[in-house]
Formats: sequence, structure tokens, C-alpha cells
Amino acid sequence: MTIDWNLLRALLGARPRPQLLAFLAFALGVAATTRAQSDPEPEQERVFDPGKNLGPDGTTVIKPELPAELPNPERWRYTPGGRIKPGSIFERFLVSTWITPLFFREEDIGFGGGVAFTDLDFRNQDWQEFANIVATASAEGQQTYSFAWRRWLEHQTVPEGGIIRDERSTLSAGFEYSRTLTRRFFGFDSKTRAADETSYTEELARLRVALLRSFPDPGDDWIYGLRARVEHHGLERGQVERVPSTNDVYPRIFREGDGVQQLWVGSGIAYDSRDSLANPYEGLRVGLNVDAAGLQSGFDPGMIVSLDASTALRVPPLFHDGGSDDEDNPPTDVVAIGAFGRATYGELPWYSLPTLGGEETLRGYIQRRFTGKAVVHGSAEYRFAIIPRGVRITDTIRIERIGAALFYDFGTVASNVGRLGNGRFLGSYGLGLRIGFQREAVFRVDFGISDEDRLLTIAFGNTF
Repeated sequence: MTIDWNLLRALLGARPRPQLLAFLAFALGVAATTRAQSDPEPEQERVFDPGKNLGPDGTTVIKPELPAELPNPERWRYTPGGRIKPGSIFERFLVSTWITPLFFREEDIGFGGGVAFTDLDFRNQDWQEFANIVATASAEGQQTYSFAWRRWLEHQTVPEGGIIRDERSTLSAGFEYSRTLTRRFFGFDSKTRAADETSYTEELARLRVALLRSFPDPGDDWIYGLRARVEHHGLERGQVERVPSTNDVYPRIFREGDGVQQLWVGSGIAYDSRDSLANPYEGLRVGLNVDAAGLQSGFDPGMIVSLDASTALRVPPLFHDGGSDDEDNPPTDVVAIGAFGRATYGELPWYSLPTLGGEETLRGYIQRRFTGKAVVHGSAEYRFAIIPRGVRITDTIRIERIGAALFYDFGTVASNVGRLGNGRFLGSYGLGLRIGFQREAVFRVDFGISDEDRLLTIAFGNTF
């Protein structure tokens, strides 16, 4: 098989890392969540009512009457008619479309800016598709461009207005291109020191596609996933002035990793009895995933095998009464516990190996702080609502819930699975803010603390 990597690099894009205020504005757009509907009514017959299917407070969503034949009704997510506005992207501006300017400055990359466009009702299909486009550049030459798309495969209208969809069945795709000047690498294993930091510049181009389905029926406990992606990695000297460049400290692995093209294919299966994938209140998950780089220039094939497990438990509410039966998503306090392990087989370049640290793991450590061929990681979170009915900003902009989370992360990395027991125990803890626009649309700000650093993480969605 022949891949035109030059064409791929010209077309693809990547995920930016703007500063706090810019990314907050962007996340407010994304966190309004996406929904889908297969047979929209003719636009001229629809009258948009911002209060439709909402309670008197403007934030509480009233539970609809679901079709009697609907399988696993507790697993379907509801979007009320008051959040589905018809019309062009300009008519839907600040309701289901957002255009957000991005501005940032960092010492090593200079001043930068760009724009993010988010359409929660892409192609105007009643929230059946989502699209996000981002483009940024900096004075020193850092660039990021991306396009992400998702379609919900199981969706229906409801007589009261609005739509329901099964969040377990989606098709997604995207492409990315980035040139990041300040990637960090600290070496291998769990005993590396903060003083071991090196920096490199990475050019990354990626094209990806993924399918997720529950079976045998929509919303069932069993879920399978299929995915594929192609990547190009180009490496240059790092731009962080206070630390060495990675190619000076690790010349062999740096040279071997430069210019590598990879074709990844993956699959997974999970038993998942949780009531939501994105924001569970109860249930259990156990999953197995395999991602293989079957074709990669300069390396024999390699793969990463992952095993994960998590559970969510409802606990007595702290600052609210737990809501009422007529609410679609009553406020719920939860203790969530999750863990995973990953092992590498065959050959992979050093930047493709499992890592810990950043917005998803060991949140008190810098992104990709620890690298190894095998990792284990666990987290525990106490998630509780502080403002259970949220805030009504305008008729069309609402926050359904504001909450917080106490969390503790732990883990280690090693050169192989057998040596994990000899790795240094790594831990971090902290406090987070949770802003919920709907059940599965949670905007997260976490402040993590470790023995090395204090880090603020801004992200969309729970870590597990």
C-alpha cells in the first residue's frame, strides 16, 4: 500500500492548546453538547420556543414520555425542543453554533491567535451531527489546524418535542495538523526526575475514523469499537530555552523517530452496565482494547493492549435534595472509581509509548511526564453538585448544573509488565470545578497537586 504522506501532511490538522480565557470561551460552545434527529420537520412548520420542555427556572429539563418499544430507555439521552433552533449557522449563533476568537502568549512560542468554529447541529439535521474547526498560529511558527466530526447513529423524535439518542452508537472522523515547538520528554520509567526535562519540536499529521456500537440492541450492555488512523511524525530541535533539546540527550531514539509514518488499526469490546458513558451515576464497566501499528516506516509492527475497569456509585446528596421524578437529569452526587493498565508489544517509536501525566492521568504532573512500555493508573473522584439547578444566562444559553469534584490519581510506569511492581509509586490529588450543560456535556477545570508541580487543567468531559 502506498500513502502520499506529503499530501496527508498538507491536509491534516491538530488540537490547539490556547490559554485559559480563550479555551473557556471555546468550551462553553462545545459543552452545549450535541444531539441527533433523523427526520427533521420542515423548517417552515417549526416555531422555536426557547422554553419548550424546560421547567419554570429555565434550566431544569422535564422528562419526556419515551416510546413504549424503546430498548433500554435509561440509556438514551434527551435534548429538549427549547435547545434545537432551526435555520442557518447565523440564525443559530450562540444557540447551536459558536465562533470563538483565540488569543494566547507563551514565552517560547510568542504571541498567537486563531479561531474556533463549533456547530452542534452540523448540516442543520436537528443535532444529528457535530462539527468543530480550529485554526491557530503563533509568531514563532507554532501552528495547529483541525476538523472533527461526529454522527449519532440511533436517534428518534419524541411527541413532546426534542429528540433522544443512544450515546453508545456513534461514527466519528477527523483530521489534524500541528507543529508544536515545546513538546517535553523526561526519559523512560517512573524514576526520572523533573530535572531530566528535555524539549523537542514535533510536526504531526493525522487522519482518523472510529465506529462505536452497542449490541445486540441500542443501549445494551455490550459495546464494540473499531478505529483506524494514519499519522506522520516529524521531529526538530526544541524551542524551550531553559532545558536541553531532546536530540542532544537522546540522539539515537530521536533520529529513529524522525519522519516516521504509521498506520494504526484498533478494536475493543466492553461490558458496560453504567447508565451513561460520559457521565455515569451508577453501574460497572470492564473493557479490553487493542491498537496495532501494523505498518510503520523504520520499525517492525507494534501494538498496545489496554484493560480498563470503572464503577460509579450514587451517594447521599450534600447540597441538594436529589431532584424530583419529573426531571430528565436530576442532580446526583457520585463516587466514581476507575483504573486501567496498558502494555506494549513489538516495536514503537518513543513518542507512541504509553504515558502518564496531563489532563487525563496524574493531573498534578505535566503532560506526558512519565513514559514506559507498561503503565497502570487509577483514579477516585467524589463528584457533587453545588448549584443543582444551574444558571440561566439568556433564553437560549443555560448552564444546567454547577458542581465540584475531589480527586486522587495514582500510578506508575515500567519497561515491561513484570517490572511494574518495582516502579516508583506516583500520586497526585486536587479539586475540580464541573459545569454541566447537559448530562453528558461536562466542562471540567481541575487543579492538581503533586510533589513536583501545581497544574490547572481545562478539558471537556470527565476523565473516566
